[in-house]
Amino acid sequence: MNANTNSASPSAPPGSGDDQLTDPVDWEARYRAGDTPWDEGYAAPALTELLARHPIHGEVLVPGSGPGHDVRALASQSGIRAKVIGIDLSPAAVELARSYPNAGGEHYECSDLFDLPASCTARFDWVVEHTCFCAIPPSARSRYVTAIADVLKPGGHYFAIFYMNPATPEGPPHGVASEEISNLFDPNFDLLQEWRPVEAFEGRMGRELCQLRRKR
Repeated sequence: MNANTNSASPSAPPGSGDDQLTDPVDWEARYRAGDTPWDEGYAAPALTELLARHPIHGEVLVPGSGPGHDVRALASQSGIRAKVIGIDLSPAAVELARSYPNAGGEHYECSDLFDLPASCTARFDWVVEHTCFCAIPPSARSRYVTAIADVLKPGGHYFAIFYMNPATPEGPPHGVASEEISNLFDPNFDLLQEWRPVEAFEGRMGRELCQLRRKR
């Protein structure tokens, strides 16, 4: 489960997305068909920007990791010991991620963020979000926040690159307003920093908002 700029495609099956557990997009079919315009071939510039000034340690979960570019950026931090796990709904996405040379002991699993095993509860020091939140149906967002809170240790950190106003408003990717982000996350997460990234993928400049939060 991973989406980025211009991810809407005729190959995406129709669906309303009203049910929180139902994603109208068949991500496996998209990966199998090579219909992945969100894959720019490298890590999100905003993540690279963060890592240059704020190394990420410990055990890290990357939901909706797709081809794994962000996972490898985290795993390859010079002199930093981090165990990075990328999860995606699509077996083809996981297969693609595993086809890249190992960057630093990263691991990929075909897993559903909304149905993780009990062993993941309060396990992670960090969750790094790039394109999972904007890919899921908006009706599932409160469930997403609960899932993130569940997997983080108390005091664990959440870094997100939110897609505020995509060029394809019908989605995915689905945009979000700052007020909605606050309403969703403020009850369980303290906002430590917020900024607009200096660099972004083509078509996303000025459309992203970065937040660094800590679980209470």
